Amino acid sequence: MSVFDKHRDTLERHETMMGTARGRLAVALDLLTDSLALVGQHGVYCRSERFPGKPRMDIGLVLEQLDDAKQLVQSAMEELRAR
Repeated sequence: MSVFDKHRDTLERHETMMGTARGRLAVALDLLTDSLALVGQHGVYCRSERFPGKPRMDIGLVLEQLDDAKQLVQSAMEELRAR
């Protein structure tokens, strides 16, 4: 099943409100936000033995990459809004 099939309703709603490109970016941003929350919850249970109070290194890297992707999507949405 493609991403367009899995998220059809949400895509249709956002694309109608914002246009195709911004609507798809909005859905991508929502998916990234949900992923950040899920990985963050996982990080609570998978703690580093070397650095108590910190998530394991792999979880930290995934969180960093997801956050970077989210910032890029947000900047693309801002760029499209300015046009």
